[in-house]
This record gives sequence, C-alpha cells and structure tokens, in this order.
Amino acid sequence: MSETLRIGFLGAGKMATALAQGWRESGTICASDPVVAARVHFTKETGAKTLTTNSAVLAECEVLVLAVKPQNMADLLKEIRSAIQSHHLLISIAAGITIQQIADAVGNDKRIIRVMPNAPCLVGASASAFAASPSATAADVELTQRLLDRVGRAVQVPEKLLDAVTGLSGSGPAFVAVMIESLSDGGVRMGLPRDLATMLAAQTLLGSAKLLLETGLHPGQLKDMVASPGGTTIAGLHALETGGVRAALMNAVEAATRRAVELGKQ
Repeated sequence: MSETLRIGFLGAGKMATALAQGWRESGTICASDPVVAARVHFTKETGAKTLTTNSAVLAECEVLVLAVKPQNMADLLKEIRSAIQSHHLLISIAAGITIQQIADAVGNDKRIIRVMPNAPCLVGASASAFAASPSATAADVELTQRLLDRVGRAVQVPEKLLDAVTGLSGSGPAFVAVMIESLSDGGVRMGLPRDLATMLAAQTLLGSAKLLLETGLHPGQLKDMVASPGGTTIAGLHALETGGVRAALMNAVEAATRRAVELGKQ
C-alpha cells in the first residue's frame, strides 16, 4: 500500500457515493461509471473525480470497491481481471456475491473482502459486516475495519452469515423507515401535525436504539421499563401483537435474506 491510500469505486451509485463521502479523509478517491449522471452526482456529493473507464481506476488506485449491482458483477470481473495486480485489494459491496464467485473470476490468489454496509453510512451511523478471503492479509482486514468504522460500526463475521446480515441490517433501514412512517401516520391520525409526528417518531427510534447500544439492555427490558401495568403502552403493545408486527418483521428479514442468496446464484 502507498503512504496515501488510493480508493477507487467501480460503480458510482448511491452506496458508493455514501461510502466515498465518509472516506474522504482516508485518502484520495475516484470512481468510474458508464452512466454520466451517476458520475456527475458522485463528484457533486463527494468532491472526488470520476473517470470514464474502469481500467483508468485500476491504474490509479490500490483499493478497488466493487460497487456494481449483483447482476452486473460477472461482466465487471471479466473486464478487469487481466488488469488486477498484486497490490490491488478488492472490496465487494454487492449483495449475495460470494468471495469464491469473485475468486473464480479473477483468481484465488487475489485479496478479496466482502462487505455488507447500509444506507446510514451517509450520516456516519452504518451497521456493517465483512468477511475476508484466505488470501487477504491481516493488514487488509485492519484497513477494512478502519474504513468501515469511519462510517459507523463494523464487525468481521464468517462469510456464511453475510446473507443474513444483508437481510437484517442491509435491508433494515427500509423496514425502519416503514416503522417511522407508520408511527407518524398514527400520530397524524390522533391529531399531530405531520412534521411534528415524523420528528417524534424518528427521534423515538433513534433514542431507543442509542439507549440499547449504550446500556446493553435487552430490548425486552426496555419494553418492560416503558409498559406499566394497565397503562397506555401495554395497550399499544397488545395492538401490535394482534396485528402480527413481530412476525411480519421477522418474515421481512427472512425474505430479504433469501433474496440475497438468490442474487448470488444468478
């Protein structure tokens, strides 16, 4: 690795842009994307330059973030495999694509890290998990940990868990957004202005999550702290149980996980 870390994104979509924003102080950044609008947006949001070809990114950068859609990964790997050198570290953020699938395309000797970040990396609050290939070094793992910690919290896991991570924290922000919107709708139904209802709902989820993370409380303990006998909260919890909210959220994680597996097989 050079003294100044050079990070190149192959694909300049939303997640690539979000990560690049968080990594601006980690080194020099560039990106490539065949879509002009994506390149323009990437530069506007990150201040980093974009290049018109993937080969140009490989020539300039040592850390290569594979940020294309899972369906486009095979074509990307076929295009760049002859240009990948020993100094390149490949970091894939494509859902469902396994380390072995990447290695089969570019060589088992290549250093590969598979990462599942999520959208809150935009505000430094991502929940990320990653797994390393056998050829990846301890320094590669340390670098990945450091980069991901700059945009939130990250943990190394066995690769077999990454599809479940995709279903939970990868897709989870959308599930949480539905929860916040629904709570806001409830507040509006009961007479609160929309902007106030949405702020209260979002801050309630943020504060509750912060409380759990910082105290180590089990979610059930927090629930019991709030739910007094015969009170308002237990009445609301009964309505949630009647509506099957708990099972619906569990099913959502399962469905997203299964879809991640399907994307890998495609």
